[in-house]
Amino acid sequence: MTDTPTLPSTDLPPAWEPAAVEAELYQGWVDAGYFTADASSDKPPFTIVLPPPNVTGSLHMGHALNHTVMDALTRRRRMQGYEVLWLPGMDHAGIATQNMVERQLAGEGLSRHDLGREKFVERVWDWKAEYGGKILDQMRRIGDGVDWSRERFTMDEGLSRAVQTVFKRLYDDQLIYRAERIINWCPRCRTALSDIEVEHSEDEGELVSIRYGEGENAIVVATTRAETMLGDTAVAVHPDDERYRHLVGTEVVLPLTGRRIPVVADEHVDPEFGTGAVKVTPAHDPNDFEIGRRHDLPSITVMDTTGVITASGPFEGLDRFEARPAVVAALREEGRIVAEKRPYLHSVGHCSRCDTVVEPRLSLQWWVNVEPLARAAGDAVRDGRTQIHPPELAKRYFDWVDNMHDWTISRQLWWGHRIPVWYGPNDEVVCVGPDEEPPSGEGWTQDPDVLDTWFSSGLWPVSTLGWPARTADLAKFYPTSVLSTGYDILFFWVARMMMFGLYAMDGKQPFDHVYLHGLIRDAQGKKMSKSRGNVLDPLDWLDRFGADATRFTLARGANPGSDMALAEEWAAGSRNFCTKLWNASRFALMNGATIDRPVPDRAELTDADRWILDRADALVSEVDGLFEGFQFAKLCDALYHFTWDLYCDWYLELAKTQIAEGGARADATRAVLGHVLDTVLRLLHPVTPFVTEVLWKSLTGRESLVVADWPRASGAPADDEAERRIDGVQKLITEIRRFRADQGVKPGQKVAARLSGVAAAGLSAHQAAVASLARLEAPGEAFAPSASLEIPLADGTVTVELDLSGTVDVAAERKRLTKDLTVAEKELAQCDAKLGNPKFTDKAPADVVAKIRTRRDTAAAEITRIQARIAALPAG
Repeated sequence: MTDTPTLPSTDLPPAWEPAAVEAELYQGWVDAGYFTADASSDKPPFTIVLPPPNVTGSLHMGHALNHTVMDALTRRRRMQGYEVLWLPGMDHAGIATQNMVERQLAGEGLSRHDLGREKFVERVWDWKAEYGGKILDQMRRIGDGVDWSRERFTMDEGLSRAVQTVFKRLYDDQLIYRAERIINWCPRCRTALSDIEVEHSEDEGELVSIRYGEGENAIVVATTRAETMLGDTAVAVHPDDERYRHLVGTEVVLPLTGRRIPVVADEHVDPEFGTGAVKVTPAHDPNDFEIGRRHDLPSITVMDTTGVITASGPFEGLDRFEARPAVVAALREEGRIVAEKRPYLHSVGHCSRCDTVVEPRLSLQWWVNVEPLARAAGDAVRDGRTQIHPPELAKRYFDWVDNMHDWTISRQLWWGHRIPVWYGPNDEVVCVGPDEEPPSGEGWTQDPDVLDTWFSSGLWPVSTLGWPARTADLAKFYPTSVLSTGYDILFFWVARMMMFGLYAMDGKQPFDHVYLHGLIRDAQGKKMSKSRGNVLDPLDWLDRFGADATRFTLARGANPGSDMALAEEWAAGSRNFCTKLWNASRFALMNGATIDRPVPDRAELTDADRWILDRADALVSEVDGLFEGFQFAKLCDALYHFTWDLYCDWYLELAKTQIAEGGARADATRAVLGHVLDTVLRLLHPVTPFVTEVLWKSLTGRESLVVADWPRASGAPADDEAERRIDGVQKLITEIRRFRADQGVKPGQKVAARLSGVAAAGLSAHQAAVASLARLEAPGEAFAPSASLEIPLADGTVTVELDLSGTVDVAAERKRLTKDLTVAEKELAQCDAKLGNPKFTDKAPADVVAKIRTRRDTAAAEITRIQARIAALPAG
């Protein structure tokens, strides 16, 4: 670690202004090379590869949370002496990016087909160079300590080579194949979609019940997609359903078409749902497709790639949503409609890029046979090579990988990794690796499709480190240490990386730990959405509250696997925390806090010194354990309460009286002040890097906290006696302050007081501190106490007698208290009236009655308290 001391500085501005220093600080860290990893280092490695944001994206709260977590993990490990690589990069985002550029072209009156494939792809690269990667600049604002020298893009030459290599290997191992299956199809984007690219919502539609057949052989089916009946090739019932046993094996006439279709028995049908009979459209429904395969049914496609009906007849040429009511009207005219339910809410899939309703469609696509890959991905977690945090989410992971369906990887786009397969004039099929020449000559064409974006991002942990080459980075930094991501993409991305990493690296897992955080919701726990108007913008928070406050707010809400409710006032609270730390550090520095002077032996220190040192040791151990368990919320709470409550509110105040003594006692206190502040700043740095950097450099005069050592507990045994005595001091001061406030004494007003029992309570050495912090002064010869209180402590009771004469405007205080008493008595009377009314107590809900009882008890207690305060007021 670089830790060269210069001279500390106390020349801090009076207020923390993050906007004035953050950008310069960050650039200084980058220029110094603090974030650049060295593959030749003999330090133990710690690696995180950044989940690549879309090239079209910008920083949202989910990103800000995940980036805060990753930055905190990497900053701590760097301080602990690890060779840290946090590798950044972006995903080419096939559909999103192509849509973005197509919209740009549409503004010019052009389509991609006007340009042709080659020119269109050039246009996308131009767009990426000019507009893409905005999020990378935003990452700097939040303080991401990534290694910019290793920035990658899923369409780089190196990553493209990795994609082609793994495709070829999977193809040769017969784990990639081409087949007709049902896929999610977007009629607007005109491409297959992965499941994660489909967003489901509850939409209003119509459930129509249709009678097929006549008389005793009639059978009723229900559908929300009436237009697909044109492609029905069977009706299915459960084999044990007695209602339809006589129909199995017979045929019914499909209305509107005249085609005869069979009635088949299939265990997939739920006899308890609806009529217990379902229409089977193998070309337009995934479940129907499987029924069709089991019963060797034909698949009839009745609409084209744009959602227009192709079935010959009166509906040909209609859009699917025009055909739906037209088909229902025709069925109604034939007397085939048995029932109609409108509106009917049901789950409908939409393209996440353009919101078009997705159409299940039979299509010839490329697929990955995931069974052996998924089995290996499950085994890696079961045998502990990869650990999932929190552990309870491992079950969800197993549910997915143990029941995974084959994955469609081809997309009907132009932007992306083109499938490396060529077709010849005599039905030849050749898959070409990265070092092989594609076949040439008349009749040879390359497959027009590109690969699913998740295919290339599934290789991210290995491709970014240089695979398939055996690079120094791959040798040093693989397996990666931690993957941090939201639980919502556990299946879609994490499982794919597990499959590909294990496959490419001969069973070596892509990461040792998977930390899954929750989703960010608004303060009421609702999902953030533009339509609700409840979206919080991290860039706005960075502008208004600073990076540290934004990061601390997010980390303080990050419980593993749990969603986080977020409100703006919490960011304001975090900003206040940074201000508190700033002001406390300025005070400590102005009073000579230093790390240049070693902390004296424990025997030479006061109770307060030993107490804060012991609590700092405990904090180091606690924070270490919480970091290892990915408990960011708990570690932030521990840091917050130690810094605010113990160091700022208590030790700094106690230190004032010790410094005032001068001499060796003051020097020892300055050393303890500096040592504990140093520890606090180091512990806080991973979460709040900017403010801690400025303060630490002022305290130490050293190069940078980024490369300072992580604190370690001293190992000294805790002084329980000192802790007990300081607890007594805190209780004594707190109770005196509370009593003063109850009596209406102004906070800054000194009050003559006499304390008895201090020696017996073991607090003689702390009497000066108590007097100072409780704003008490020694009684004079004419001391006439007008109030007293007894404070029980662990080792005895301290009696405090106070002369409040002249410290309180008695008339004004009596008037205020009398008014408060009237309010409390009115509340008590109202509660008693309700509770004394049987009509209320017998009929009101139990929780409502309980609330009134609580209000009644509170009012009674308040009356007792106010009456005691009035009685304690001096006469006059």
